[in-house]
Amino acid sequence: MSELPLLSCSDPEFGEKFVMSLQQYGFGALIDHPLDMRRVRRIYQHWGTWFGSDKDACFDVDPKTQDGYVSLDLAEHAKGYEQQDYKEYFQYYPWGRCPDALRTDLAAHYHDAVHFGSRLLMYIQDAMPEPIAATLEQPLHAMIANSQQSMLRVLHYPPLPDNVAAPRAAPHEDINFLTLLPAADGPGLEIKTREGEWICVSNEPNQLLVNIGDMLQEVSGGWLPSTTHQVVLSDNHRRSGRMSLPLFLHPRPEVRLSSRYSARGYLQERLGELGVL
Repeated sequence: MSELPLLSCSDPEFGEKFVMSLQQYGFGALIDHPLDMRRVRRIYQHWGTWFGSDKDACFDVDPKTQDGYVSLDLAEHAKGYEQQDYKEYFQYYPWGRCPDALRTDLAAHYHDAVHFGSRLLMYIQDAMPEPIAATLEQPLHAMIANSQQSMLRVLHYPPLPDNVAAPRAAPHEDINFLTLLPAADGPGLEIKTREGEWICVSNEPNQLLVNIGDMLQEVSGGWLPSTTHQVVLSDNHRRSGRMSLPLFLHPRPEVRLSSRYSARGYLQERLGELGVL
């Protein structure tokens, strides 16, 4: 199939279809979801202005807590790649720093996305085979309850100068349980199918993409494998910026993902691989 099927959250069989899509593609493309897309587009507009302004150094990313603004010079690189992605971003946590004028919309979206993400984890839990579910120390949605690690990233891909050859986002897998990604304000996302084919994900205006992260792969013993994805830049969009708003849903640090890893240990290992720590 050349594109992801759209799944309506109002479908009585949504839960089953959502998990099937995750198993087949590592992604689900959701419509009729509860997230406020008008608010998302407002966030893109206001933060687009902020990224184009002179930024107060008080918001520069804290290397220890990882909240705040990450410039082009400090942006992460994908695991296995040395070249940095050509992007800048602001990492928001409810306990972290944020420009006061921009906090209200971010806080509201963060709350709603985490709440909906918990519901999605319940669908996954219900579909999980009993032998795998029996290995969990607690249900998936309980692992994220009161987590201070879930992070909302306001992500800006600037126009790429003619003399710069860099990926917007090189092929990678996410670290966390689930990523909730509302429609960006431009195209470019591609996912790698289980057969090794790259397919372009259509950027429907009110769509919400949800994908598996490596922590969910680990805690499920590979039953839900994460999927490689990338953000590519066509010649037609080289001079266009792009905004997106991924919410990375994380378990609490003390949660045991497997006999090999706690959530804290897994996160520290991966951040080191990305050149962040």
